[in-house]
Amino acid sequence: MAAPAANAPVWLGLTRVVLQRIASALLTLLLVSIVIFAAASLLPGDAAQEVLGQSATPEQVAALRHEMGLDQPAVTRYLDWLAALLGGDPGRSYIADMQVTELIGARLVNSLSLAGITALVSVALALTIGIVSAINRGSKLDRALNIVTLSLVALPEFLIATVFVLLFSVKLVWLPSIAMVSPEATWSEMLRSMALPVACLTFVVSAQMARLTRAAVADQLDRPYVEMARLKGVTFRRIILFHVLPNAAGPVLNAIALSLSYLMGGALIIETIFSFPGLASLMVNAVTSRDMPLLQACAMIFCAAYLALILIADIVAILANPRLRS
Repeated sequence: MAAPAANAPVWLGLTRVVLQRIASALLTLLLVSIVIFAAASLLPGDAAQEVLGQSATPEQVAALRHEMGLDQPAVTRYLDWLAALLGGDPGRSYIADMQVTELIGARLVNSLSLAGITALVSVALALTIGIVSAINRGSKLDRALNIVTLSLVALPEFLIATVFVLLFSVKLVWLPSIAMVSPEATWSEMLRSMALPVACLTFVVSAQMARLTRAAVADQLDRPYVEMARLKGVTFRRIILFHVLPNAAGPVLNAIALSLSYLMGGALIIETIFSFPGLASLMVNAVTSRDMPLLQACAMIFCAAYLALILIADIVAILANPRLRS
Protein backbone atom coordinates (compact mmCIF):
# COMPACT_ATOMS: atom_id res chain seq x y z
CA MET A 1 0.00 0.00 0.00
CA ALA A 2 3.01 2.30 0.31
CA ALA A 3 3.92 2.22 -3.38
CA PRO A 4 1.21 4.64 -4.61
CA ALA A 5 2.13 7.14 -1.90
CA ALA A 6 5.80 6.89 -2.86
CA ASN A 7 4.97 7.49 -6.52
CA ALA A 8 2.64 10.42 -5.76
CA PRO A 9 5.41 13.06 -5.37
CA VAL A 10 6.90 11.97 -8.71
CA TRP A 11 3.60 12.43 -10.56
CA LEU A 12 2.90 15.68 -8.74
CA GLY A 13 6.30 17.01 -9.78
CA LEU A 14 5.75 15.87 -13.35
CA THR A 15 2.30 17.50 -13.47
CA ARG A 16 3.69 20.72 -12.05
CA VAL A 17 6.48 20.89 -14.66
CA VAL A 18 4.05 20.18 -17.52
CA LEU A 19 1.63 22.85 -16.28
CA GLN A 20 4.53 25.29 -16.08
CA ARG A 21 5.42 24.52 -19.69
CA ILE A 22 1.81 25.07 -20.78
CA ALA A 23 1.61 28.36 -18.87
CA SER A 24 4.90 29.46 -20.44
CA ALA A 25 3.56 28.61 -23.92
CA LEU A 26 0.37 30.62 -23.32
CA LEU A 27 2.40 33.59 -22.06
CA THR A 28 4.64 33.33 -25.12
CA LEU A 29 1.58 33.28 -27.37
CA LEU A 30 0.30 36.44 -25.67
CA LEU A 31 3.64 38.18 -26.25
CA VAL A 32 3.62 36.94 -29.84
CA SER A 33 0.16 38.47 -30.35
CA ILE A 34 1.57 41.85 -29.28
CA VAL A 35 4.47 41.51 -31.71
CA ILE A 36 2.16 40.44 -34.56
CA PHE A 37 -0.21 43.35 -33.97
CA ALA A 38 2.65 45.85 -33.73
CA ALA A 39 4.34 44.50 -36.87
CA ALA A 40 1.07 44.59 -38.83
CA SER A 41 0.46 48.17 -37.70
CA LEU A 42 3.94 49.24 -38.81
CA LEU A 43 3.52 47.94 -42.37
CA PRO A 44 3.73 50.78 -44.92
CA GLY A 45 0.53 51.79 -46.64
CA ASP A 46 -3.03 52.32 -45.52
CA ALA A 47 -5.71 49.62 -45.49
CA ALA A 48 -8.46 52.15 -46.15
CA GLN A 49 -6.54 53.54 -49.13
CA GLU A 50 -6.05 49.99 -50.46
CA VAL A 51 -9.79 49.33 -50.26
CA LEU A 52 -10.90 52.59 -51.90
CA GLY A 53 -8.10 52.86 -54.44
CA GLN A 54 -5.87 55.76 -55.37
CA SER A 55 -8.76 57.84 -56.74
CA ALA A 56 -10.43 58.18 -53.32
CA THR A 57 -10.61 61.60 -51.70
CA PRO A 58 -9.03 62.26 -48.29
CA GLU A 59 -12.52 62.62 -46.80
CA GLN A 60 -13.55 59.18 -48.07
CA VAL A 61 -10.35 57.62 -46.73
CA ALA A 62 -10.86 59.29 -43.34
CA ALA A 63 -14.47 58.10 -43.17
CA LEU A 64 -13.50 54.53 -43.97
CA ARG A 65 -10.64 54.63 -41.45
CA HIS A 66 -13.16 55.68 -38.81
CA GLU A 67 -15.53 52.88 -39.85
CA MET A 68 -12.69 50.34 -39.61
CA GLY A 69 -11.60 51.71 -36.27
CA LEU A 70 -8.14 52.57 -37.60
CA ASP A 71 -8.31 56.04 -36.06
CA GLN A 72 -8.45 54.55 -32.55
CA PRO A 73 -5.31 54.38 -30.35
CA ALA A 74 -3.15 51.32 -30.94
CA VAL A 75 -3.70 49.98 -27.41
CA THR A 76 -7.47 50.17 -27.81
CA ARG A 77 -7.35 48.44 -31.19
CA TYR A 78 -5.12 45.68 -29.80
CA LEU A 79 -7.32 45.01 -26.78
CA ASP A 80 -10.46 44.95 -28.94
CA TRP A 81 -8.80 42.57 -31.40
CA LEU A 82 -7.49 40.31 -28.62
CA ALA A 83 -10.90 40.16 -26.90
CA ALA A 84 -12.60 39.29 -30.20
CA LEU A 85 -9.92 36.70 -30.99
CA LEU A 86 -10.39 35.00 -27.63
CA GLY A 87 -14.11 34.95 -28.35
CA GLY A 88 -13.51 33.12 -31.62
CA ASP A 89 -14.03 36.12 -33.92
CA PRO A 90 -10.77 37.20 -35.63
CA GLY A 91 -12.61 39.96 -37.48
CA ARG A 92 -13.71 40.77 -41.01
CA SER A 93 -11.43 41.00 -44.02
CA TYR A 94 -10.98 44.55 -45.30
CA ILE A 95 -10.45 43.52 -48.92
CA ALA A 96 -12.77 40.52 -49.38
CA ASP A 97 -15.47 41.95 -47.06
CA MET A 98 -15.96 38.49 -45.55
CA GLN A 99 -15.44 36.94 -42.15
CA VAL A 100 -11.82 35.95 -41.70
CA THR A 101 -12.92 32.51 -40.51
CA GLU A 102 -14.62 31.90 -43.87
CA LEU A 103 -11.49 32.86 -45.81
CA ILE A 104 -9.22 30.77 -43.61
CA GLY A 105 -11.47 27.68 -43.54
CA ALA A 106 -10.77 26.24 -47.00
CA ARG A 107 -7.14 27.36 -47.03
CA LEU A 108 -6.50 25.81 -43.63
CA VAL A 109 -7.76 22.43 -44.88
CA ASN A 110 -5.31 22.61 -47.81
CA SER A 111 -2.40 23.54 -45.55
CA LEU A 112 -3.24 20.76 -43.09
CA SER A 113 -3.41 18.27 -45.98
CA LEU A 114 0.00 19.42 -47.22
CA ALA A 115 1.49 19.25 -43.71
CA GLY A 116 -0.15 15.88 -42.97
CA ILE A 117 1.11 14.18 -46.14
CA THR A 118 4.56 15.70 -45.63
CA ALA A 119 4.65 14.50 -42.02
CA LEU A 120 3.71 10.93 -42.99
CA VAL A 121 6.35 10.74 -45.72
CA SER A 122 9.11 12.59 -43.89
CA VAL A 123 8.74 10.74 -40.57
CA ALA A 124 8.89 7.31 -42.25
CA LEU A 125 11.84 8.37 -44.41
CA ALA A 126 13.75 10.06 -41.58
CA LEU A 127 13.30 7.18 -39.14
CA THR A 128 14.51 4.69 -41.75
CA ILE A 129 17.58 6.77 -42.63
CA GLY A 130 18.41 7.57 -39.02
CA ILE A 131 18.10 3.98 -37.75
CA VAL A 132 19.99 2.46 -40.71
CA SER A 133 22.73 5.07 -40.38
CA ALA A 134 23.10 4.48 -36.62
CA ILE A 135 23.22 0.69 -37.02
CA ASN A 136 25.90 0.98 -39.71
CA ARG A 137 28.01 3.62 -37.98
CA GLY A 138 31.37 4.24 -39.61
CA SER A 139 30.49 2.40 -42.80
CA LYS A 140 30.44 3.86 -46.31
CA LEU A 141 26.63 3.86 -46.17
CA ASP A 142 26.68 5.88 -42.94
CA ARG A 143 29.12 8.41 -44.37
CA ALA A 144 27.08 8.76 -47.56
CA LEU A 145 23.84 9.28 -45.65
CA ASN A 146 25.53 11.83 -43.37
CA ILE A 147 26.80 13.80 -46.37
CA VAL A 148 23.36 13.78 -48.02
CA THR A 149 21.44 14.80 -44.89
CA LEU A 150 23.98 17.48 -43.94
CA SER A 151 23.82 18.92 -47.47
CA LEU A 152 20.02 19.02 -47.37
CA VAL A 153 20.07 20.77 -43.98
CA ALA A 154 22.33 23.46 -45.44
CA LEU A 155 20.26 24.03 -48.59
CA PRO A 156 17.45 26.64 -48.40
CA GLU A 157 13.90 25.67 -49.34
CA PHE A 158 13.63 28.03 -52.31
CA LEU A 159 16.76 26.52 -53.91
CA ILE A 160 15.43 22.96 -53.55
CA ALA A 161 12.06 24.07 -54.95
CA THR A 162 13.71 25.81 -57.91
CA VAL A 163 15.78 22.73 -58.76
CA PHE A 164 12.69 20.51 -58.53
CA VAL A 165 10.69 22.78 -60.82
CA LEU A 166 13.49 22.92 -63.41
CA LEU A 167 13.97 19.14 -63.31
CA PHE A 168 10.47 17.68 -62.96
CA SER A 169 8.33 20.44 -64.52
CA VAL A 170 10.51 22.06 -67.18
CA LYS A 171 12.96 19.34 -68.22
CA LEU A 172 11.01 16.09 -67.70
CA VAL A 173 7.48 17.58 -67.75
CA TRP A 174 6.29 15.00 -65.21
CA LEU A 175 4.67 17.19 -62.59
CA PRO A 176 2.93 20.61 -62.62
CA SER A 177 4.89 23.57 -61.31
CA ILE A 178 1.72 25.22 -59.95
CA ALA A 179 -0.09 23.28 -57.23
CA MET A 180 -3.71 24.11 -57.95
CA VAL A 181 -6.03 22.15 -55.65
CA SER A 182 -9.76 22.36 -56.40
CA PRO A 183 -12.62 20.82 -54.40
CA GLU A 184 -13.68 18.83 -57.49
CA ALA A 185 -10.24 17.25 -57.96
CA THR A 186 -9.86 13.50 -57.51
CA TRP A 187 -7.35 12.02 -55.07
CA SER A 188 -4.93 11.18 -57.87
CA GLU A 189 -5.14 14.71 -59.29
CA MET A 190 -4.67 16.23 -55.86
CA LEU A 191 -1.66 14.05 -55.05
CA ARG A 192 -0.08 14.80 -58.44
CA SER A 193 -0.61 18.51 -57.90
CA MET A 194 0.87 18.36 -54.39
CA ALA A 195 3.80 16.10 -55.32
CA LEU A 196 6.42 18.83 -55.74
CA PRO A 197 5.49 20.86 -52.62
CA VAL A 198 5.42 17.68 -50.53
CA ALA A 199 8.75 16.51 -51.96
CA CYS A 200 10.44 19.83 -51.23
CA LEU A 201 9.14 20.00 -47.65
CA THR A 202 10.03 16.33 -47.10
CA PHE A 203 13.62 16.88 -48.18
CA VAL A 204 13.97 19.86 -45.88
CA VAL A 205 12.26 18.35 -42.81
CA SER A 206 13.45 14.74 -42.99
CA ALA A 207 17.16 15.61 -43.23
CA GLN A 208 17.35 17.22 -39.78
CA MET A 209 14.97 14.63 -38.33
CA ALA A 210 17.16 11.81 -39.65
CA ARG A 211 20.28 13.30 -38.08
CA LEU A 212 18.59 13.68 -34.71
CA THR A 213 17.22 10.13 -34.93
CA ARG A 214 20.67 8.76 -35.74
CA ALA A 215 22.15 10.55 -32.72
CA ALA A 216 19.45 9.17 -30.40
CA VAL A 217 19.78 5.57 -31.63
CA ALA A 218 23.59 5.72 -31.67
CA ASP A 219 23.56 6.96 -28.08
CA GLN A 220 21.51 3.93 -27.01
CA LEU A 221 23.78 1.55 -28.93
CA ASP A 222 26.71 2.78 -26.82
CA ARG A 223 24.96 1.98 -23.54
CA PRO A 224 26.26 -0.92 -21.37
CA TYR A 225 22.96 -2.83 -21.54
CA VAL A 226 23.45 -3.35 -25.29
CA GLU A 227 26.87 -4.90 -24.75
CA MET A 228 25.47 -7.06 -21.93
CA ALA A 229 22.63 -8.28 -24.15
CA ARG A 230 25.04 -9.20 -26.93
CA LEU A 231 27.26 -11.10 -24.49
CA LYS A 232 24.19 -13.07 -23.40
CA GLY A 233 23.59 -14.13 -26.99
CA VAL A 234 20.58 -11.92 -27.78
CA THR A 235 20.31 -11.37 -31.52
CA PHE A 236 21.12 -7.90 -32.81
CA ARG A 237 17.68 -7.56 -34.41
CA ARG A 238 16.00 -8.29 -31.07
CA ILE A 239 18.26 -5.80 -29.31
CA ILE A 240 17.29 -3.09 -31.80
CA LEU A 241 13.55 -3.80 -31.80
CA PHE A 242 12.94 -4.55 -28.12
CA HIS A 243 15.66 -2.60 -26.31
CA VAL A 244 17.24 0.21 -28.33
CA LEU A 245 14.20 1.62 -30.11
CA PRO A 246 11.92 1.71 -27.00
CA ASN A 247 14.65 3.48 -25.01
CA ALA A 248 15.32 5.91 -27.86
CA ALA A 249 11.60 6.65 -28.33
CA GLY A 250 11.66 9.77 -26.14
CA PRO A 251 14.51 11.58 -27.93
CA VAL A 252 13.23 10.41 -31.32
CA LEU A 253 9.70 11.71 -30.68
CA ASN A 254 11.23 14.95 -29.44
CA ALA A 255 13.24 15.19 -32.68
CA ILE A 256 10.11 14.52 -34.75
CA ALA A 257 8.13 17.26 -32.98
CA LEU A 258 10.96 19.79 -33.33
CA SER A 259 11.49 18.95 -37.00
CA LEU A 260 7.79 19.11 -37.85
CA SER A 261 7.57 22.53 -36.22
CA TYR A 262 9.82 23.67 -39.05
CA LEU A 263 6.94 22.96 -41.43
CA MET A 264 5.36 26.22 -40.30
CA GLY A 265 8.18 28.33 -41.72
CA GLY A 266 8.99 26.09 -44.65
CA ALA A 267 5.39 26.01 -45.83
CA LEU A 268 5.38 29.80 -46.14
CA ILE A 269 8.12 29.69 -48.79
CA ILE A 270 6.99 26.53 -50.56
CA GLU A 271 3.33 27.57 -50.85
CA THR A 272 4.40 30.91 -52.32
CA ILE A 273 6.74 29.35 -54.89
CA PHE A 274 4.20 26.76 -56.08
CA SER A 275 1.16 29.07 -55.75
CA PHE A 276 -0.39 26.48 -53.45
CA PRO A 277 -3.80 27.67 -52.16
CA GLY A 278 -2.92 27.28 -48.51
CA LEU A 279 -2.80 29.41 -45.40
CA ALA A 280 0.75 30.64 -46.02
CA SER A 281 -0.02 32.05 -49.47
CA LEU A 282 -3.17 33.63 -48.03
CA MET A 283 -1.04 35.41 -45.44
CA VAL A 284 1.33 36.67 -48.14
CA ASN A 285 -1.66 38.07 -50.04
CA ALA A 286 -2.86 39.73 -46.83
CA VAL A 287 0.51 41.45 -46.43
CA THR A 288 0.38 42.70 -50.01
CA SER A 289 -3.15 44.10 -49.66
CA ARG A 290 -2.63 45.40 -46.07
CA ASP A 291 -5.56 43.26 -44.91
CA MET A 292 -4.70 43.48 -41.20
CA PRO A 293 -7.41 41.22 -39.67
CA LEU A 294 -6.60 38.44 -42.13
CA LEU A 295 -2.85 38.88 -41.71
CA GLN A 296 -3.02 38.84 -37.92
CA ALA A 297 -5.27 35.77 -37.83
CA CYS A 298 -3.01 33.79 -40.19
CA ALA A 299 0.10 34.76 -38.25
CA MET A 300 -1.50 33.74 -34.94
CA ILE A 301 -2.46 30.34 -36.37
CA PHE A 302 1.11 29.71 -37.54
CA CYS A 303 2.58 30.81 -34.21
CA ALA A 304 0.07 28.77 -32.19
CA ALA A 305 0.80 25.65 -34.26
CA TYR A 306 4.55 26.18 -33.88
CA LEU A 307 4.29 26.66 -30.11
CA ALA A 308 2.01 23.60 -29.82
CA LEU A 309 4.60 21.40 -31.53
CA ILE A 310 7.40 22.83 -29.37
CA LEU A 311 5.25 22.21 -26.28
CA ILE A 312 4.67 18.60 -27.36
CA ALA A 313 8.42 18.20 -27.84
CA ASP A 314 9.07 19.58 -24.33
CA ILE A 315 6.49 17.29 -22.73
CA VAL A 316 7.86 14.26 -24.58
CA ALA A 317 11.38 15.14 -23.42
CA ILE A 318 10.16 15.49 -19.82
CA LEU A 319 8.38 12.13 -19.93
CA ALA A 320 11.43 10.44 -21.45
CA ASN A 321 14.06 12.01 -19.17
CA PRO A 322 13.40 11.88 -15.39
CA ARG A 323 16.10 14.52 -14.81
CA LEU A 324 13.91 17.13 -16.49
CA ARG A 325 10.97 16.53 -14.14
CA SER A 326 12.30 18.76 -11.35
